[in-house]
Amino acid sequence: MSPPSTICVLRLSAIGDCCHALPVIRNIQSAWPDTGITWIIGATESRLFGDIEGVEFVVFDKQRGFDAYRDIRRRLRGRRFPVLLNLHASFRANLVSLCVSADRKIGYDKSRAKDWQWLFTTERIQPRQAQHVMDGLLGFLEPLGIETGEPRWDIPIPDQDRVFAEGLKAIDEPLCVISPCSSERRRNFRNWSASNYAAVAERLHRQYHARVVLTGGTSELEQSYGAEIEREADCPVTNLIGRTSLKRLLAILDRADLLICPDSGPAHMATAVGTPVIGLYATSNRFRTGPYFSQDLVVDAYPEAVRREFDKPVEALPWGKRVRDPAAMDLIRLERVLDRVAVVLGDDRSPVRDGPRDAAPPGP
Repeated sequence: MSPPSTICVLRLSAIGDCCHALPVIRNIQSAWPDTGITWIIGATESRLFGDIEGVEFVVFDKQRGFDAYRDIRRRLRGRRFPVLLNLHASFRANLVSLCVSADRKIGYDKSRAKDWQWLFTTERIQPRQAQHVMDGLLGFLEPLGIETGEPRWDIPIPDQDRVFAEGLKAIDEPLCVISPCSSERRRNFRNWSASNYAAVAERLHRQYHARVVLTGGTSELEQSYGAEIEREADCPVTNLIGRTSLKRLLAILDRADLLICPDSGPAHMATAVGTPVIGLYATSNRFRTGPYFSQDLVVDAYPEAVRREFDKPVEALPWGKRVRDPAAMDLIRLERVLDRVAVVLGDDRSPVRDGPRDAAPPGP
């Protein structure tokens, strides 16, 4: 097709999925530089992506309830897009799509179109089996006639956040980030134990002379994780949990040598800035949601967890089937994580014999 004057992209959340969606937009920008792009995005996610040049952002704030839909309708009143790409298969996104006037509304194939998305679209992408989430999103380029290039993000980072991150990095010593928690959702068991993270922090400090930084949100669970890791780790730990914006977190990940985390948004933020990720996976399939360029670093207990819960191999289950066992993450062995650390940082440093236990973070 010839380049349209404008195109609307609908992807509300979450942080990781919006990281997967951005390469779709970057491909469109490369192929059609004169096409205006409007991205309907969630309020939280807009704090990370909302200053991307060449994209108009229309923010959907779900906290406003029904008024959020009225906001979208009012913002887009009188406009008609040649194309809407509905990259978000959810009932909320389906309702938002009703607020968008478009000649073509492209959604997922029926097998992936959750919450009856196919009823809200005029076209569907080609069915594909066993794909990573980002590859599935890149499939939306096919009906536009755009060839998929190498994934590109280029998320802007403010100078003050780069300066902050630079202050965490010591000369000739690795900066290692631990983001211990995934988002809190019902029956979502993705978090490894705080004692295991503390043991990893000690190894990072003693063998690799690393500065260990903890990151995370403001929830009570994340705060308690950070406090417990600090108590149990017999080494300096810089606890920034609840103390960084998304932009500052991205700056830290950009400067880091390594991120260790479960299936969560920071894994995909780190991927976007080219930082290696040791992903800890037991309740979700890493080939579907794992860090895109760090699959070789993932510690994968998912097949074992699937066998224990369903008494079947992974291949016998639907793609992306979740494990709902609260103890599944205990299948991840500390030794396997430390082996992955050695792959990234090397294994030839002399251990740290002693040093101060506490390390203060740089000023805000």
